[in-house]
Amino acid sequence: MNEETRTVVDFRSLLKEFRKDKLAVIALGTLSLLLLLVFVGSVFFDASQVMQVDLLNRYASPGKGHLLGTDEAGRDVLGQLLLGARTSLMAGTAVTALNGFIGIGLGLLSGYYGGLLDRLLMRFIDFIMVLPASVLVLVLMTTLSEYNLFTFILLMSAFSWAGKSKVFRNRTQSETKRDYVRASKTAGTNDLLIMFREILPNFGSLVIINTTMSLARNIGMETGLSFLGFGLPSTVPSLGNLLRYAISPTVFENYLWVWLPASTFIFAMLLCIIYVGQALRRAADAKQMQA
Repeated sequence: MNEETRTVVDFRSLLKEFRKDKLAVIALGTLSLLLLLVFVGSVFFDASQVMQVDLLNRYASPGKGHLLGTDEAGRDVLGQLLLGARTSLMAGTAVTALNGFIGIGLGLLSGYYGGLLDRLLMRFIDFIMVLPASVLVLVLMTTLSEYNLFTFILLMSAFSWAGKSKVFRNRTQSETKRDYVRASKTAGTNDLLIMFREILPNFGSLVIINTTMSLARNIGMETGLSFLGFGLPSTVPSLGNLLRYAISPTVFENYLWVWLPASTFIFAMLLCIIYVGQALRRAADAKQMQA
């Protein structure tokens, strides 16, 4: 086994170690069922119809016409739940992907080249990391007269990639000292090819673990901001907008069907994602100790 293989947790070995954790397998199965329910079930609902006001059905209890009842505007809760979960998942996934692209890319560049570029990028990243990201997002959201899902994703992504950059910068610095990287440089291989074709694949387990935890954090952040009224517009179905109904004592006590399904769903989904991420981290640590 060569040096590169010894220092990297093989993806298949990671999955083999992961499967030993029965609770993690159950969490992954539960998460898969929730995602299937959301993306298949939401196909049967049209957002414009679901969000249409029907005061005659205001706070209708769960029944044949509305399986999970309706809210204060007579809108179907089940439709809002499925469409809102899809929106929250799409927003969280988009933010995670954008953060990963920026964070991993800058981390690779900084760690690979070092020198002045590394110092400049690290000082800029340090500056971004000390900023109160959540507060800045709140302020920016209040200053915008109109915004949509795309704008919301960009704002959430603007300040949350810095920590990821530092992690991958440190790993890249140690990786560039290995023989296979030195051999590629000596052979005249293009720097970008070395970074993205040779170094980055060795971070497979780290990318998976980091992405999983980031996804849970970003979904939670979107839900929290919408719950506080600083997230997606109220006309857009989202889990946070459904949870906001629980602020009213009357709704909280007398109309459980309005907010309880959304809170149960977001709790179960985030719990599963976080547990899967932690299990992947434990599996990676166990394989590295055996290597």
